[in-house]
This record gives sequence, C-alpha cells and structure tokens, in this order.
Amino acid sequence: MLEVVILGTGNVASHLFKAFSEKENIDVIQVYNHNKESLKSFSNLTNTTTNIQQLKKADFYFIAIKDDVIAEIAQQLNKYKGIILHTSGAVGINRLKHTANYGIFYPLQSFSRNTTIDFTEIPICIEANSAENLEKIKTLALTISKDVREVNSEQRKALHVAAVFINNFSNHLYAIGAEICNEHAVDFSILKPLISETASKIQTLSPYEAQTGPALRNDHKTIETHLAILSNKHKNLYREITQSIQDLHGKEL
Repeated sequence: MLEVVILGTGNVASHLFKAFSEKENIDVIQVYNHNKESLKSFSNLTNTTTNIQQLKKADFYFIAIKDDVIAEIAQQLNKYKGIILHTSGAVGINRLKHTANYGIFYPLQSFSRNTTIDFTEIPICIEANSAENLEKIKTLALTISKDVREVNSEQRKALHVAAVFINNFSNHLYAIGAEICNEHAVDFSILKPLISETASKIQTLSPYEAQTGPALRNDHKTIETHLAILSNKHKNLYREITQSIQDLHGKEL
C-alpha cells in the first residue's frame, strides 16, 4: 500500500485526492491546508491538519499549492524521507532541492472542481532527482493514468506555455465570441458544434494543416467587414491574430 499526503485543497489537489482514493493500493492518509475552512470537504474522508509540522510519515508528499510558495513549503518538508512532489507546470525541479527525495508529478490538464475528469486519459509529466525516485514516481503515476512521460523542467515549462495558448487563451476567445453574439442578439450555443469540430480536427491533422478562415485565404473584403462589425477593444486583437496566421502561412495583408 502506497501512502500519500496531499498539501493543498484546490482544484488539482481535489482531483488527485479523488483519483488516488479510488485505487485500492493507494491510501491518502492526510490532507494539509493552513486554512481550516478549506479542509471541511476532506475531514470526513481522511485525516486533516492545519499544522505543517504534524504531517504523517508517507511514501509521497504532493505540494499542490500556488507556485510562489512551493519552495517555502518544500523547505519545511526536509525532515521527511518520502518523495516530495510538486504539481506545477511552470516551476522547476530545483525548487525542491532542499529535500532528500524529490520530483515532479504534473498532470497536463485543466482542472475545475465540479467537473468530472477521467484521469486515465490525462498525460502525467514526471521528473526526479534520481533514477530510483523516478521509477517510484512512474509506478505511482501509472496507477491512475495510462500516459506517463518523463519530461524535464525546461520541456515542462514550454508545455505549460503551449497549454496556456491552447486552453486559457482559446477559452478567452470563446468569451469574446460570446460577447459579440450577445451584442448582436445571437445565441452563442449555435457555435458549439463549430468549437467541437475545430477541436476534433487536430486529432487527425496538425494545427497548421487544420487552419481555415479569411486570414489564410487572404480575403481582404471579409477581414474589412469583420473589422467594421467589431468594437474598438476587439479590432486590434483581430488584426494581430490575422497577421500572426498570415506570418505563419507566408501570406501578406
């Protein structure tokens, strides 16, 4: 039985807790957070604590807390022999160097607390300070995911930036699209099949090959029509993305 302590109660921590708790060979023996209120949803499921000096002995300690306090939290765990892991995409492994055994366990996915996620489909990027620890982390990761990859800190940071573009930025564009629809009394839901088709295409085509639209066609009339419809706050963004598409595909406005 592998014993796990989770530090944090946010979205990533909550989904990890659920994924591990469903496995017979893993026991989440404790959840830590400095805020007692945030521990309420875990208190009937496992031991909880607000005192980081009272963590139980475990095989793995997951730091699933905001990036800017990872190093500070890790320094307080240097007395433990278990493997100290953080779950951030943007923080290097060296932030854990004050501990004896450490590594990375980065699930490459967007987590919302009330969304059901199949963890078996989530890529987990792992890294460690030794070959032995890497093997232990891999064994743990494979209990909840069928896609586990060794990725170093620089590669993981690049993946995180790429993920921001394809997830966070694209969602912001959905929000702008919804705003445009609302301004013109159109139901945004009419665009949902298009969103699904766009996401589906890159399962068989590269994003470069899947590109369509007036920017790719160098369709000046349509571009000018769109700019005329848009409010001033969206015109510059439209122009910049149009130019970016044309730069990538060797077109000229």
